[in-house]
Amino acid sequence: MSSTQRPNSGRSDGSRGAAQPDVAVDDTDVTREMSPTSEANFVAESDRSFLSRLYTGTGAFEFAGHRRAWYIVTAVILAICIASIAIRGFTLGIDFEGGTQVSIPVSAGVTSDSVEEVFADTLGSEPESVQTAGSGSSETVQVRTETLTIQQTQQVTSALADKFAPELTAAEVSSSDVSSTWGGEITKKMLIALAVFLIIVFVYIAVRFDREMSLAALASLFFDIIVTAGIYSLVGWEVTPATVIGLLTILGFSVYDTVVVFDKVAENTRSVLQTTRRTYAEQTNLAINQTLMRSINTTIISVLPIIALMVIAVWLLGVGTLKDLALIQLVGVVVGAYSSIFLAAPLLVTLKERRSEIARHTKRVLDRRARVAAGQDVSEDRPVRGRSAGSRSAKRSDEDAPTSPTGKRRRSR
Repeated sequence: MSSTQRPNSGRSDGSRGAAQPDVAVDDTDVTREMSPTSEANFVAESDRSFLSRLYTGTGAFEFAGHRRAWYIVTAVILAICIASIAIRGFTLGIDFEGGTQVSIPVSAGVTSDSVEEVFADTLGSEPESVQTAGSGSSETVQVRTETLTIQQTQQVTSALADKFAPELTAAEVSSSDVSSTWGGEITKKMLIALAVFLIIVFVYIAVRFDREMSLAALASLFFDIIVTAGIYSLVGWEVTPATVIGLLTILGFSVYDTVVVFDKVAENTRSVLQTTRRTYAEQTNLAINQTLMRSINTTIISVLPIIALMVIAVWLLGVGTLKDLALIQLVGVVVGAYSSIFLAAPLLVTLKERRSEIARHTKRVLDRRARVAAGQDVSEDRPVRGRSAGSRSAKRSDEDAPTSPTGKRRRSR
């Protein structure tokens, strides 16, 4: 029998069928003879359509092999987000900073600029923020300023009613106060909730995965936090308690997506050191391809209701308080899918290849392929399952090897 077995003919009984000439076949010929979806073929099927490669998940998209390019893209995204956080910072809502918020329903002549002008003329200083919320009959101009006294609030209300009369009356102007003490308490609780969540995630990841997978998963999680916060800083929307709730939600989604990818990586690489078909990086890349469609479907299914929330609740019904929750969830879901595919799994390969046994195995696989391409004999390089690859005396000879697996074990008598 040749050193490399031909692929099984597909018979369920394990028989070889018609006799074939005993011709040596190298690994390249074997991979060509196998079906396009065979997982034993380490060569990606690039001649198929994009959708076919996407749905079959046969390793046609290179992620682990181009990980340096993804690292550069990730570093650029992080740099932009960190710069925005450092330079622009966040616009904290009234629940965190405290102050007074005045809401004026939009009518003829009521605009953000005109309302801001009235506030400046009445109080002698411009408000901290003026923005429009809602749409249609529910549209309002919301003004946030430092905490006002009862007298100052009455002065502003009267000035607004005089400016926009008769379309606006003093009774239609509403105001609410939040003390700085309450804002500080809310901020403290937000930080505690975030810290508790991260501790629970750290413990779960440390127990669930090995060291390299844990480091890659945590790096992906921190990337999601920084990028989501950075995009929120770039947009300039106020950070509210709904924003914090949305952040904790999308971090959970990110961890889930990373766990799905890493579970498939662990399955594909369980016996990678006992084979010479693929390297660890190639097995990981195959796992990413096999879970790619699931990640895309999960992301789309999660994004659709978020978009519906933004369109219906915010733009049509005018519930402006929901836009903070919708934006951070939309950004977080997309960022979480990106990090699990383009950061966590490639970073895992980089960390694993720093281990000596993985590095030696990668070199052995690549050297074997080079010798196969050069027409050299590689029969002595094939490892035997369950035995050390370097123990030559423990290997069975080619004549004693079975022609095809029978799926049965021999009983010891």
